[in-house]
Amino acid sequence: MTETLGSTGEFGLIEAVTRSLPRGEDVLVGPGDDAAVLAVPDGRMVITTDLLVEGRHFRQDWSSAYDVGRKAAAQNLADIVAMGARPTALVVGFGGPADLPTAWALELNQGLADEAELLDVSIVGGDTVQSDKIVVSVTAFGSLDGRSPVLRSGARPGDEVAVAGRLGWAEAGYAVLNRGFRSPRTVVDAHRRPQPPYAEGPRAALAGASSMCDVSDGLIADLGHIAVASEVVIDIRSQALAIPEPLQAVAAATGADALTFVLTGGEDHALVATFEPADVPDGWTVIGSVAEGNESLPAGTVTVDGATYTGATGHAHFRS
Repeated sequence: MTETLGSTGEFGLIEAVTRSLPRGEDVLVGPGDDAAVLAVPDGRMVITTDLLVEGRHFRQDWSSAYDVGRKAAAQNLADIVAMGARPTALVVGFGGPADLPTAWALELNQGLADEAELLDVSIVGGDTVQSDKIVVSVTAFGSLDGRSPVLRSGARPGDEVAVAGRLGWAEAGYAVLNRGFRSPRTVVDAHRRPQPPYAEGPRAALAGASSMCDVSDGLIADLGHIAVASEVVIDIRSQALAIPEPLQAVAAATGADALTFVLTGGEDHALVATFEPADVPDGWTVIGSVAEGNESLPAGTVTVDGATYTGATGHAHFRS
């Protein structure tokens, strides 16, 4: 039987690809975290990249070119700050059909530039190519300013889990748009343009965060990456999770569970991190704890209120 991307899965493919990649002496942190870390003559550089593909990550009838630009920049900048780093530059690759209006590409560029400007980040280069669908590839660079990176592998038993930023808003917006509606506007806008808590990444690093990740695939899924990398068990306390009124309204209108939006919705690019209890910064909300694995709950497990979560835990490409 021929193995396909569907049977391999997103993370199976990543593991297979990265296993054979060469790793030079300049690579301090390779594939597996929110961004890579390279040694450079005057310090250490953090690098990450993401793709947006029309029809998969955005639709022209749902999002303007400007929205796509803001989103493309935001998801990469969030990966940089999730390492505790300060974003410094972006490189952009763009593909589009020959009959796409030039104005669309220029509007996309403005969205990229405006999001980057929030952090005084420069767009320093890129590439363009003709393609059947619109494809946007952004590579982001960042500086650790002399600090060590905050990895997914540093969580320790006894740490508390805390979050900064919004959870579930983009997923609620997707649910609304998927039903053919455009309100509540707040959640629709959240789907179109995420609002990562950029300042909180370096702030968490300075406060002593032991691990950190941006919530791009879903809270449970992304905490799962930390649990696996750190070889710990993480428990989420559902009562500690805020469920704002717009999410409740969307859940009631669509027959969904508002808590599911918060637990499994991605693309808000909130930050989730682990800290010693005394180190949790003001403005971060404690939502869970870290423990050692055991026979009933092996290391790498994420639970909700002490129980294994049933159902999809977040987004994964190539999942059948």
